[in-house]
Amino acid sequence: MTEEILINFTPQETRVAVMQQGVVQELHIERSASRGLVGNVYLGRVSRILPGMQSAFIDVGLERTAFLHVADIWQPRETATERPIERILAEGQSIVVQVVKDPIGTKGARLSTQISIAGRMLVYLPQEKHIGISQRIEAEAEREALRAKITRLVPVDEPGGFIVRTMAENASDEEFATDIGYLRKICADIRDKARVCAPPTVLYQELSLGQRVLRDFVNPEIARITIDSRENFQRLPGFAEEFTPAVLPLLEHSSGGRRLFHRHGAEEVIQKALARRVDLKSGGYLIIDQTEAMTTVDVNTGGFVGVRNFDDTIFKTNLEAAVTIARQLRLRNLGGIIIVDFIDMENEEHKAAVLDEFNKALARDHTRLTVNGFTALGLVEMTRKRTRESLAHVLCQPCPTCGGRGEVKTARTVAYEILRELLREARQFNAREYRVLAGPAVVDLFLDEESQALAMLSDFIEKPVSLQSEPSYSPEQYDIVLM
Repeated sequence: MTEEILINFTPQETRVAVMQQGVVQELHIERSASRGLVGNVYLGRVSRILPGMQSAFIDVGLERTAFLHVADIWQPRETATERPIERILAEGQSIVVQVVKDPIGTKGARLSTQISIAGRMLVYLPQEKHIGISQRIEAEAEREALRAKITRLVPVDEPGGFIVRTMAENASDEEFATDIGYLRKICADIRDKARVCAPPTVLYQELSLGQRVLRDFVNPEIARITIDSRENFQRLPGFAEEFTPAVLPLLEHSSGGRRLFHRHGAEEVIQKALARRVDLKSGGYLIIDQTEAMTTVDVNTGGFVGVRNFDDTIFKTNLEAAVTIARQLRLRNLGGIIIVDFIDMENEEHKAAVLDEFNKALARDHTRLTVNGFTALGLVEMTRKRTRESLAHVLCQPCPTCGGRGEVKTARTVAYEILRELLREARQFNAREYRVLAGPAVVDLFLDEESQALAMLSDFIEKPVSLQSEPSYSPEQYDIVLM
């Protein structure tokens, strides 16, 4: 299955779309004002230790202090013992840490003291003298051959270890040697900076999104990488030549200027990926809701009536939904706990077929995930590793009107609140007159259906009440002015 990568550069942000057979499968957005932090190495200072949570807050120079759990504190395998965090760290102590999860919502960045630096073919572990092989390389003979090759190339005095990445299956000795030299140099720089700098400070910054695409995203199925910025098209080959020479022939410059995403339909996909509803070709649809705790996906038949019987209709809708959900998870970068509510199926064979199709579609996802079968309630539970903000969290903010609820109070609800507030104000203050400032819908309601209620209240408090319509007010906003 041929793939293509589109890279749209502007001074403010970089956008990447991964295409499969002309359809957008993944979207990555990085803004210069808020670059992702995963992979960055910091010299931090322990600001607070929480023995009850076996965690510590580390000041690394970010807006919010970062979070370090005792399980993420590296210890040598030979001497590793379970020790409470208060015996490992002390407040005010300097510590070298790496970000493993970006700040998400109200949560600060998640840290680890086990440093790993990613190269093109290898991941370097400076603290652990161990050679590992990616789990995606399954053939045992191939794994052993790669392990022997790396062992032969690594210098005898090397204190650290390496993990061979999936894309290194057919790599030459020269490519491995280049990667080893590059990674060792980076770690030497980190050690030198850590010795002379005062915390908090950045010791190593992960590559930009454009550079990470060349390092991490390219696989044998990628046919080309199209770049719409001439400046970056001239700059990236220098990086590729040094670190990823195999990528050079794939780089192409788009002659159509800045409309690269428009031509390939990626702009439209981004807009649709922000909506709750996703329509299926059959006439069914999905409803995707993100909450603090989990993401829920509800499958509905909608206008699809099938051709044979009700069971067949449900089965076909669920099969199509399984493929679409897998794509939407990648597209929207949804992580954490995900609950999928497929339409209830009585037939066990249908259930197994839907689950099989779902797993097959998820196999294309590079992010680590686990899928459990149908629960007693007919739900499919799964988890998808979350390392960065979802697409909606990057591009959107909670609605200032509803505060993220997705609903606003009716004009009648607001009107009754105003009546209660008028009564409370009248008991507390002795004003000559009360003026209500509210949105047009609320004022219209008081002038029409609720005019009698307002008149009765005015008689009860023995004070006149006037109305003033404010078009700039949100549906729930109002003020009561004492005259």
